[in-house]
Amino acid sequence: MRISDFKAMTFDCYGTLIDWEAGILAELRPWARRHGKDFPDDKLLEDFAGFESPIQTTDPKMKYPAVLAEVHRALARKWGIAADEKAALAFGQSVPRWPAFPDSAAALAYLKDHFVLAILSNIDDASIEPSVEKLGRPFHHVFTAQQIGSYKPDRRNFEYAIGKLEAAGIAKGRILHVAQSLFHDHAPAQAIGLASAWIDRRAGKTGAGATMKVADPPKVQFRFETLAQLADAHRAERRGG
Repeated sequence: MRISDFKAMTFDCYGTLIDWEAGILAELRPWARRHGKDFPDDKLLEDFAGFESPIQTTDPKMKYPAVLAEVHRALARKWGIAADEKAALAFGQSVPRWPAFPDSAAALAYLKDHFVLAILSNIDDASIEPSVEKLGRPFHHVFTAQQIGSYKPDRRNFEYAIGKLEAAGIAKGRILHVAQSLFHDHAPAQAIGLASAWIDRRAGKTGAGATMKVADPPKVQFRFETLAQLADAHRAERRGG
C-alpha cells in the first residue's frame, strides 16, 4: 500500500495538526498552580482525558466550548479547587489560543496539491475557524461534531465524512484518515474499514496524554512521528514512480 493510492485525506485536527496538549497545559497548569496544585503534566492531561470523552458521550450535542467548561468544573472538583465559573468559561474559549504544530501548515500546503483534504474534528464550527486560519486554509471540507451531532470515536462521525466524500466521487477505499489519537480515530477507523496513518505526536512519551487509553492498539497502515514525514514519504513515492 502506498500513500499515492489514495485520493483524499481526512484529518483529525486537535492533537494532529494543532498542538492541543500544549494548549491545554498552557491553560490548566497556571490555574492549578495558583491554587497550590503543582501536578506533573502527565497527570493534568490524564485527568483531562478522564472527563472529556465521558462528557461528550453523555451529551453528544453539547458544543465543544461547553464541553471544555464542564471538564474544567469537573477538574476543580477532583482537585479540591473552589468553583470558578469565570475560569471555566475562559477554558471553554481557549481553543483559538492553541498553537499549530510547526510542521502542519507547510505539510498541508504540499498535500493539498495532490489530495482532497478534509477535517473531521471533535469541535464546533465557530471554534475551528481560527485553527483553520492558522493552518493556511488548505481544506476542501471541514466536518465538525456540531454538524454531525456526535463526537468521535462514534462511528457516525466517520460514516458522515465517508458519505460526503463518496457524494463528491471519492470511494471509501481511496480515503486515508490521518490522526494522532488511537482512541478517537484509529480504533473507530479500523472498525469501519477505513485506512489510516498514525501521526504519533507523542512518540517517546509515556501514557496516552489527553486521550483515553485503548486496550488493544488498532492496526494502522502507516506511522509517522510528524505530518512533515508523511508529506516527505509521498514526495519519495513520486520520485520513485
